[in-house]
Amino acid sequence: MARTLHRLTSRQIKAASKPIGDGGGLWLYPQGQARTWIFRYSVNGRQREMGLGGYPSVTLAEARDRAAEARALRKQGIDPIEHRKAQKVAEQGIPTFTTVAARYIRAKRSTWSNPRHAREWPSSLKRYARAKLGAMPIDEITTADVLGVLTSIWHRRPETASRVQSRIENILDYAAAMGWRDPVNVARWKGHLDRLLPSSTTVKRQQNGGTVPHYPAMPYQEVPAFLIELRALKSTSAKALEFTILTVCRTSEVLKAEWTEIDLDNATWTIPAQRMKARVEHRVPLSEQALAVLMSLPKLANNPFVFPGGKMGRPLSGMALLMVMRGLGHGVNGEKSKAVPHAFRSSFRDWVGEETGFASNVAEAALAHQISNAVQAAYERGDKFKKRRELMQAWADYCDLKGNRQ
Repeated sequence: MARTLHRLTSRQIKAASKPIGDGGGLWLYPQGQARTWIFRYSVNGRQREMGLGGYPSVTLAEARDRAAEARALRKQGIDPIEHRKAQKVAEQGIPTFTTVAARYIRAKRSTWSNPRHAREWPSSLKRYARAKLGAMPIDEITTADVLGVLTSIWHRRPETASRVQSRIENILDYAAAMGWRDPVNVARWKGHLDRLLPSSTTVKRQQNGGTVPHYPAMPYQEVPAFLIELRALKSTSAKALEFTILTVCRTSEVLKAEWTEIDLDNATWTIPAQRMKARVEHRVPLSEQALAVLMSLPKLANNPFVFPGGKMGRPLSGMALLMVMRGLGHGVNGEKSKAVPHAFRSSFRDWVGEETGFASNVAEAALAHQISNAVQAAYERGDKFKKRRELMQAWADYCDLKGNRQ
């Protein structure tokens, strides 16, 4: 080994126009007028390059000393790059990605209305990001590091990959706000990663023969007949599902509905912002049929929920509506269809487009969809409540076929 070391001279360094080696993994990389010392080594068959500083700020002798220290670490089975990162964290107080992610989740957990988010955030980061980013000081994460996490799953699991990208982006924004890294977010999608990766929507469309997958929905033509079967059940779960269909709200919004949100006199249900996906208060005009469902429900003492569950002071579980549909032959392995509760929103949207003259933006407002077009959003300031009341009554009448109520 000794005969292979210390090959370079000062003259060679100054004249170098391409990478030249000093032996033992020490290389000098010329970059224009600059010169950079690099220590090259491999870990588990993967080539790694560790920067040792620039020449002449770091002299040849100093570079050799640093390379010798790195070789000593390799003999001990220690990755020099990871060792240096750990030292930096200890000396400078720069937290790792895992530490920042944990702090961000603790700070935001109380704002997530959906318990699923609280479970998925740490689990998805642990599964997909921790191996590559977890031990890295938050200020050293680069675009290449983020791509290293995403590219392996982007085409296999595009929806999951998109969520992981968004979560990493949020964590890096949080780190920048705390002063731990540069404000330029290397995980930003718009104007950055979207130049390097196809959109998840495009990938999903390619995977599904040109169509974007949706929750399995019941054709709107079959909804009236389904309601006849549903109303025969009389259970709280069945009534909750009927209310979901009639209001075209998300299942989580229905299951957590409280009596204090309901104004029976004005036939209006006001869902607070913290329970809405877009964090914007949503007023739901209640049709005659939706009011009839509410009037048939008891108000339990010490339980604020419109659709109370089996446990004291708790609403129905998220599985309740799925179980109702399974019992009627629908769902993942249903003999009648694969339709799920959430997808009645799609049934409604198809009915509006195919069978009515209501404007598209009224239907979107009924579904509480946010307007993505900034120019259009600037003009769409109202919630179209009067038009939505007409639309929701028309939908309920269609579902009812003006004679299906039991």
